[in-house]
Amino acid sequence: MALLCLLAAWPLTSDAQTSSLFSSKTPAANLPATSTLLDSAAKAANVVKTTQVRAEVLVHAPQGIQAGSTFWLGLQIEHQPHWHTYWQNPGDSGLPTRLNWQLPDGLQAGDIAWPLPKKIPIGTLANYGYEDRLLLRVPVTVGAHFQFPAAGGLPLRLRADWLVCRQECIPQEGQFELNLPSAAPQIQRAPLFDAARALSPQVLPQLNQGGSWVTGGQTTVSEDGQHLRLQVHGLPVGWRGQTLSAFPITALVVHNAAQLASQGQSPEKGWSQSWQGAVWRAQIPLSEERSDSPKTMRWVIAVGPELAPKGPAFEMDTPVTGTWPAVTQAAPAEISTALAKALADNAKNTSTNLPSPTTTALGLTLAILGALLGGLMLNLMPCVFPVLAIKVLGFAKADTSPAQHRAAGIAYTVGVVLSFMLLGGLMLALRAAGEQLGWGFQLQSPPVVAGLALLFTLLGLNLAGVFEFGQMLPSSLASLQSRHPTVNAGLSGVLAVAVASPCTAPFMGASLGLAIALPVWQALVVFAAMGVGMALPYLAASWWPGIARALPRPGAWMVTFRQAMAFPMLATVVWLLWVLGQQTGIDGASGLLALLLTVAWLVWALGLSGRTRWVMSGLALATLLWLGNSWLPLALREAPMDTVASASTTGSNPISSKAMPSNTWQPWSEAALQAQLAAGRPVFVDFTAAWCVTCQFNKKTTLADAQLLAQFAQRQVVLMRADWTRRDPAITQALTALGRSGVPVYAVYAPGRAPVLLSELLSVAEVQTALQGLPAR
Repeated sequence: MALLCLLAAWPLTSDAQTSSLFSSKTPAANLPATSTLLDSAAKAANVVKTTQVRAEVLVHAPQGIQAGSTFWLGLQIEHQPHWHTYWQNPGDSGLPTRLNWQLPDGLQAGDIAWPLPKKIPIGTLANYGYEDRLLLRVPVTVGAHFQFPAAGGLPLRLRADWLVCRQECIPQEGQFELNLPSAAPQIQRAPLFDAARALSPQVLPQLNQGGSWVTGGQTTVSEDGQHLRLQVHGLPVGWRGQTLSAFPITALVVHNAAQLASQGQSPEKGWSQSWQGAVWRAQIPLSEERSDSPKTMRWVIAVGPELAPKGPAFEMDTPVTGTWPAVTQAAPAEISTALAKALADNAKNTSTNLPSPTTTALGLTLAILGALLGGLMLNLMPCVFPVLAIKVLGFAKADTSPAQHRAAGIAYTVGVVLSFMLLGGLMLALRAAGEQLGWGFQLQSPPVVAGLALLFTLLGLNLAGVFEFGQMLPSSLASLQSRHPTVNAGLSGVLAVAVASPCTAPFMGASLGLAIALPVWQALVVFAAMGVGMALPYLAASWWPGIARALPRPGAWMVTFRQAMAFPMLATVVWLLWVLGQQTGIDGASGLLALLLTVAWLVWALGLSGRTRWVMSGLALATLLWLGNSWLPLALREAPMDTVASASTTGSNPISSKAMPSNTWQPWSEAALQAQLAAGRPVFVDFTAAWCVTCQFNKKTTLADAQLLAQFAQRQVVLMRADWTRRDPAITQALTALGRSGVPVYAVYAPGRAPVLLSELLSVAEVQTALQGLPAR
């Protein structure tokens, strides 16, 4: 309906003015998303909902709850799109889901029967986990002397902790309680448990007869100590010759991000596999940050690629032969205790110089001026200029009075300003729900990108004269524009903001960055200023009669100009297709392109007459429905970030962990920080966590840049890392003092100065700029 209203408000004829109706997406839930103790879990229930997941406790007891039997409990987690939780080995970052059952006497919960995971690449890292729907099953053994309660039912309680991630990571927990009224069989959830059981790996035993393997295998450390060689016997006959996946249950050993050499990595960096008759062999590189030398490696083997493995799968323990290379670990830095007085003095000076949380009038004024200028520059963008140009062409119409021009200018301005404030209000609401957002956050969603591409395609075709909306819309909608020109002008302002939203980020970063940290009313003032800036050219033109006199007389040139404006619109479609390709891969971009072509076919066919119109429209509609069912899911499914990650590292010269001195980074503590400041040394602190994907990505890219590390050393900056993987009250207190409640946080400290905070998505240039502001030593 929102798209229909947008189209209804677009010009119906070549000299009509432009309008639209814009609708924004509301948050999925009203619960805080960044709380480690969920509000919904304050009172135990069978279901816990957050903005990211829906979790529910399920029971499956086909034989009932009888002494000496076994039944199943499970935690079902339904993830929102693009969010994931983790396997028992989370990979390079993350934490596995933990289930703590509180059951009556006589009931004993077993271990989680982990389903088959998938690999989730994140730049140069890789995790193992789950998206969409997941059921973690747990067997419950009923004791031989157990008796079901005669009254009150059987209470089953669970405390679950999970880490849910997208680009940011949020620790969450839930308290669940399920009361079984009777010991009768419980089979309502049988299909879900059966599907989860089919995805749980079967044990592949180690069976060796007469020196020859029957089933099982072994793991061998290569002679150069760089790889593990895995050899597996007894896999299903139907698997032979197919590509398999190997997931290590044993953590902190292999290079998780390694890809098959045939998928783009060299054999030195990737992993390889081969079949020799019934024997499957794989060579997998060791991690440069390996922290263990186990005697046994545990694996899960499945058929299919790591990004989409298929059940059934097999779990196996393999003995490790060969010699492990030595494990190197950085020693913690020694902290002097002889500077107690200096520490206290420096801490006092630092706290005195910290800025007040209240925004100054000057800072707010600068933010408003920046937003006003940024909004003004938006009118030059390819996706906005056609809207403004066609609006100005309305001044050339001979049947419009100056009063009507002024009314249209005011209505257009109101539409623009209200739309910016609504979009800003959505950002503030999501921020209050715990999201870490920047302007343009809507473009992180493939469905939004695809929807904008569809809208711009239709507008471009309309401008080019391929079709007119008046030919397809009901007469009541088609005549709405002519009956209410002022409303039409206001809706055109809404459309202008809708098409401007992809183009805003380059111009207003500083103002928007301040806006999302301001109180609500101040932030809305900044967004309103942005709208005023965007509407200012048309508003000024509507109140300046000389504009209309300067335009040529109405004629054929207006049609030509209108058609020429179609090309900036279609150029924006090309850009959106590129954005979608970065999110979903080439298949997603190709699928959307096919859909847009079919939509163009359909609107062209609807402009025909007679029987031809219905035949061609029917064929186009059938094709559109088929493409929507087969290709649209590809266009809306986000793909791994391999391409983006490789692009972001091109041209840099990152150094490996081997090349970095073992004492480059020191563990953070408040005493160590104050000691370095008291000694006159600047300090760069990386507040991080192993489960924070953004933290790990910044660590592997920006914070591993050779030139940046050299500048740190040249300026004698002490590098500290505050690891918040586990709850640490000292780190929590430090984050609170900086006005933050989560990671990543990057802070530059200098003696006698307030700390300088950098952005979460760290860049080398931003850090270099902060270093240049340090006092000379």
